[in-house]
Amino acid sequence: MNWNSGEQLHDCLRSITAVSRDGFGFSNIIVVDNASTDGSADRLYNLDLPLTVIYNDNNRGFAAACNQGAAISKADYLLFLNPDMRLFENSLSIPIAFMERPENQHIGIVGIQLVDEKGDVSRTCARFPTAKQFFAKMLGLDRLFPRVFPGHFMVEWDHKDSREVDQIMGAFFLVRRNLFEVLGGFDERFFVYFEEVDFSLRARQLGYSSFYLAEAQAYHKGGGTSEQVKDVRLFYSLRSRIIYGYKHFSWIAATILMIGTIIVEPLSRIVLGVAHRSGCEIAETCRAYRMLWGSMPE
Repeated sequence: MNWNSGEQLHDCLRSITAVSRDGFGFSNIIVVDNASTDGSADRLYNLDLPLTVIYNDNNRGFAAACNQGAAISKADYLLFLNPDMRLFENSLSIPIAFMERPENQHIGIVGIQLVDEKGDVSRTCARFPTAKQFFAKMLGLDRLFPRVFPGHFMVEWDHKDSREVDQIMGAFFLVRRNLFEVLGGFDERFFVYFEEVDFSLRARQLGYSSFYLAEAQAYHKGGGTSEQVKDVRLFYSLRSRIIYGYKHFSWIAATILMIGTIIVEPLSRIVLGVAHRSGCEIAETCRAYRMLWGSMPE
């Protein structure tokens, strides 16, 4: 999915042309452009790829755009790839060979080791969030007492070995097509954020695991185009959190989470902004919460 990603999209696609295709082939590469205004989805056809570009008239969100692209693919595996990714030679051949092994048929989702521009390994795997975890984050307890209130991401693990995990990051999200179809794709109520968490949890409930494969690597810039609009990013993250709570927690826990999100957390975020002496951080928080409060009837 692309939204104003600039040269990142071109770099991502160019990296795909150089990957090893040992043991598999590309059915198609699909770029779904969510009404970009920077021309990033133009001039892509000089690449040696079976490329299809879908131009949306409006920003449909991450989940809807991914479903839109998956709907026209007939491949056995679907790879959802952020435009701020760059693949290496074995970024695809290793995870696909891993999923093809008979003993791994219960693994429905695979992610690989993501590194930054310095080659440092990013800690990208996460636990399924709980109501307790969200409450701790609201109050900053995950930062004050991380051993008692572990955060969403598994930062205590160096990500240098392979293992089954609750959730792998959606920046590189390799899924069996049959699982994607059974689950009905991503839940489009999540405009952006938490859609891959929800998908991974629903897969687990069907008996499929998510696996982090450290033997393969790719470059991930991180932040992506959402760095341009931090207030909007915060708004959608909070909104998706509330949706996730009502979908997977009890009604009472979800309602307490919603009240805490719209009343308690803005105060703690403003206090944090004051402590950081950051007027921008305070302004971004206020704009995000105005959008959130305005969206609550929906």
